Amino acid sequence: MNRFLQLFKVPDLRKKILIVAGILVAYRVLAAVPIPGVDAAKLANYFNSSQLFGFLSFFSGGGLSNLSLVMLGVGPYITATIIMQLLTIVFPRLKEMYYEEGARGQARFNQWARIITVPLALVQGYGFLMLLISQGVIGQPDPFSMVRNVVVIAAGSMIALWLGELITEQKVGNGISLIILAGILSRLPSTFGTLFATYTPSLLTTYVGFAIVAVLLIAGIVYLNEGERKIPVAYARRVRGNKLYGGAQSYLPLKVNQAGMIPLIFAISVLLFPQFLAQVVTIFSVAWGLKISAFATGFLANDLAYGVVYFFLVFIFTYFYTAITFNPEEVSKNLQQSGGFVPGIRPGENTTKFFSGVVNRVTLWGAIFLGLVAVLPIAIQKVTGVATLTISGTAILIVVAVALETMRQIDSQLTMREYEGLE
Repeated sequence: MNRFLQLFKVPDLRKKILIVAGILVAYRVLAAVPIPGVDAAKLANYFNSSQLFGFLSFFSGGGLSNLSLVMLGVGPYITATIIMQLLTIVFPRLKEMYYEEGARGQARFNQWARIITVPLALVQGYGFLMLLISQGVIGQPDPFSMVRNVVVIAAGSMIALWLGELITEQKVGNGISLIILAGILSRLPSTFGTLFATYTPSLLTTYVGFAIVAVLLIAGIVYLNEGERKIPVAYARRVRGNKLYGGAQSYLPLKVNQAGMIPLIFAISVLLFPQFLAQVVTIFSVAWGLKISAFATGFLANDLAYGVVYFFLVFIFTYFYTAITFNPEEVSKNLQQSGGFVPGIRPGENTTKFFSGVVNRVTLWGAIFLGLVAVLPIAIQKVTGVATLTISGTAILIVVAVALETMRQIDSQLTMREYEGLE
């Protein structure tokens, strides 16, 4: 509590927090302004019947649920970042830029991601509009209105990205993550209102069980997010001149959930691809487009098939993304060059195999847990039989991860100022 009060006692930090709060309010205002020609009732029904689009609304900061000016939010930028990271596998120059050139290389990498965001926002905006037109949520616009709406949606996505980067510059949290967090939290009042409105005494046991599961889920996600395997590392002693270096003991932390939210985004992208493909095919053949759309809609309506495939995709992509971000051979090589080694393990190939084995075992539990988090809403609805009782494990995972990261950044700012005060 004292640490929280200190935020408002330090003028610099207080100013930063107020700036961040103001930017988030500005974003929420944009998220409340819909594009022209939206049928609010049909839109609400369509999103309530689709787990996937409810999930995507998180990444728009809540803007997709009412087709606002920022309906795509930071989604295209997240997709562009994923594409760039995948391209590091194909192009060694990109990998070198991101992992070996430090802050300057990562800045150039992120600039390329921003450039890719523009065409992605245009394509995604057009795809969503065509999908919603086919579902009768919005009317068929004339060509000029269609182009206008697509451009406005793409511009809104770039504005969302800009606002997120303004927040990041304040160094009190990641702007992209905080925008997503604000969208999730904005839903809480209506969610609790619906729960109270539908409550009956016969559902007391169900509500209590729901609350217990929610608390256990939050605890499990915190444990997963903070869990890590600490591998001991020793450094050989070296003599340079008259001084002795090395001989220290340290450890290399391997997080249980190294992939974060990326596997869930990958999985959703794959599950949404048939819908997007249907819109593209419709341009050339309406009959085939309708067939693909009917197949995709039927699959998504089958909770069992959807849940099994979703779990499997999340599980596979967790391993896939961990393999991209953690290269045992590179880690082993860097450790050897710095004079470090794992006690009892020979440097070089043996260390690489050791790291590979540990990462595979640790990632297994992270992949299983992420898969369960992904399909939890389906399981809860099946068990309770109450549509309003849903726990979005994905939303809780985002909230917990963002809250912990923001707390770390704020705590580091306070600690830095405490040290400055001692000088």
